[in-house]
Amino acid sequence: MITKEQNERLTQVGPGTPMGNLLRRYWHAIGVVADLEAEPVQPVRLLGEDLTLYRTESGGFGLIGPRCAHRNISMSYGIPQENGLRCAYHGWTYNAEGRVTEMPFEPACMQLKIPAYPVQVLAGVVFAYLGPQPAPLLPRWDFLMREDLDREIQITPLACNWLQCMDNSLDPIHFEHLHGAYGSYFMKRRGKPWALRPAQHLKIAFDVFEYGIYKRRLVEGEPEDSTDWTIGHPILFPNILAQGGTDQSSSQLRIPMDDTHTLHIVISGKRHGENRPSVTNVRREMLQYDEFGRAYVDIEGVGSNIPWQDEMAWVGQGAITDRTNEHLATSDKGILLYRKLLLENMERVERGEEPMGVIRDPAVNEPMISIARGSQYDAFGRRDMGQEWYHRGAPEPAGAGAR
Repeated sequence: MITKEQNERLTQVGPGTPMGNLLRRYWHAIGVVADLEAEPVQPVRLLGEDLTLYRTESGGFGLIGPRCAHRNISMSYGIPQENGLRCAYHGWTYNAEGRVTEMPFEPACMQLKIPAYPVQVLAGVVFAYLGPQPAPLLPRWDFLMREDLDREIQITPLACNWLQCMDNSLDPIHFEHLHGAYGSYFMKRRGKPWALRPAQHLKIAFDVFEYGIYKRRLVEGEPEDSTDWTIGHPILFPNILAQGGTDQSSSQLRIPMDDTHTLHIVISGKRHGENRPSVTNVRREMLQYDEFGRAYVDIEGVGSNIPWQDEMAWVGQGAITDRTNEHLATSDKGILLYRKLLLENMERVERGEEPMGVIRDPAVNEPMISIARGSQYDAFGRRDMGQEWYHRGAPEPAGAGAR
């Protein structure tokens, strides 16, 4: 159980808040190139700030403030130019640094500037950095850089605080109950099979490493030398769950839009085994709700799909869960460790120090940062390698593959 003040410190992400200051030391996914090719100007929200993400006619990207400095019209109506974004109202044009480069009819005033933040692109994802300069390097995580993976990027906005999503990643025990028992209950009531029957957890452990926390587990029927137990899989500080292995991966990014909204981005990769570049597909999804306001509807709804089950559990805690009412148990030691790391790193930032996992050495970042992973389910309940965690002989779980 934590205090109201501690819960606010952990969940408030706006400018000037302790958590907001910490999260601004990292790059965050803010959009995808494919979406910007279809709609080159988009209003976005990140860390409590309303912003405008755009793609220029020359193929560059910019992230600037939400309104023109002239008469405050939304820049989401802007017109992409070769050199920036042109306001629809009177033609004032802003470059990627937020500076006015054109002022039709007016004497040029190049000192005028609106907020702007640097962006970079990796694996078709646009990342933004909202913190102090000099910016750290954008991490070249292996799941973004591997050229032998075809990727699918799935984007779901969620009406809940980002920490609820991350707490889930430090909670291994929920798998056998939410994804096993609840999935079975949901499908049984609809006369459909549910093949996922997770084995019981015997041991769980958590280890801090330079980029975050390794989550390890040993389940019934697995040997002590199982890589789920000897290696585990990583939570990359502050907000990424990395899963999978050699043949397929699934990394989940929990992007705080503001205190009560999260952008959930799942980047799944499957090895194509061919001499060709990677292919990336993008889909956007919305949770559905029944007549009682619950986040599932029918056979195609939340209960039949593992990622949706997680998202149901997150939004089912409310916009910001009241952690003063929690009663944490022994299985929650990973959650306690993660929150401790968050609080410690907020204090480091307040002292003017660098938080954990920030990368500034190009030699560390090139050609990619490879992170060891044990055999594990991806986001759809599919095994990447090793023994089957669900009972042997069972068919592939419902919901595996396309959602």
